[in-house]
Amino acid sequence: MKLCKIRLLSNNQLKNLRDHQYSCQGTTILERLFLLSYWDWLTLKVPIWIAPNLITVVGLIVNVVTTLILVWYSPDAKQEAPKWACGFCAVGIFIYQTLDGIDGKQARRTGTANPLGELFDHGCDAISIVLLAVALCIGFQAGDIPEVMLISCFLGMTLFYLAHWQKYVSGTLHFGHIDVIEAEFATSCILLVSSVFGPSVWSTKIFGLQMEMKCIILIIAGINAFFIIVTSLSVIFRATVKNESTVAGTNALSPAIPLLIIVVFTFIIWQQSAEHIYEEHPCLFILTFGLATSKVCNSLMVAQMTKSGINYINSSHLGAFIFFLNQCFGPFVKEYYLLWFCLVLVLIDLLLYCYQICAEISDYLGVKVFKIPYLEQP
Repeated sequence: MKLCKIRLLSNNQLKNLRDHQYSCQGTTILERLFLLSYWDWLTLKVPIWIAPNLITVVGLIVNVVTTLILVWYSPDAKQEAPKWACGFCAVGIFIYQTLDGIDGKQARRTGTANPLGELFDHGCDAISIVLLAVALCIGFQAGDIPEVMLISCFLGMTLFYLAHWQKYVSGTLHFGHIDVIEAEFATSCILLVSSVFGPSVWSTKIFGLQMEMKCIILIIAGINAFFIIVTSLSVIFRATVKNESTVAGTNALSPAIPLLIIVVFTFIIWQQSAEHIYEEHPCLFILTFGLATSKVCNSLMVAQMTKSGINYINSSHLGAFIFFLNQCFGPFVKEYYLLWFCLVLVLIDLLLYCYQICAEISDYLGVKVFKIPYLEQP
């Protein structure tokens, strides 16, 4: 059931979606080592009547709950969260990764694979990447280095966006040897170590280097991120130089605009804040503007799958624009309260968008989001 009569997808977009075929290349190191075998084994243990999208959303809910518990105990990513909360979040991330790995296999096993499932899966990933970044920063106590924390979080979100931007250009999703799978697994391991020794263990300096362990890990992650960015941008710029376009026939650089709007506004708000809103409430700040990035990424995925142009101005920009106006012409509202308002606004906008898109696609394809016909075990 759609919530409003205004449609988000045209008939032509829905037709293109029906004809869409999932295309990906490459497997990551951990997938080849053991995760693919583990997911194949686990999928056979799942009851045949459980819908793939239900598996995905259960994993996301687990990830949301365990991460928010961590945020509750360390909202500034400086306080040392309880060891049990770190362990709980580590397990939550691994559960999400596992369920995210078997939902597609369950879809093929039940013969219910369709474009809605692909969009639902990657849409949940876009939200999960924000939670992953926040959980990692709390596990590291990265609030002590706020600039690095903000840049690291937005870098992770940008990498995810770039992967789907590249797919919008080439039509194929490319997985590197070290990708989001490794990032999720590494975050889970880091939080697991924090649950045993406490988050402060990552502030220990390595003998002979006079550098904290968390800094070394962040440097290694940054180097890997650099190579991923170079690889993705090379595909995008090569298409631009050759005067090629996206799968929708639009300019290959067009997806940069909605992402840049979020990033630029975020960094302006950070720098202009008289109340040092980011330094005082880093997790709340990153969740607010990170979820806005998730909405933009979801819009990009919809554009790619429906072979349509991407809107430069997104409703997810509204929160950042309001905050910016409050700084330039106010302040009319205390920034802390305004940040909470923007978080609620962005969250409602994201959820309504996802609900409406899923409703329109499920109606058109004649499928249920969370149900499949009962099938006898073959």
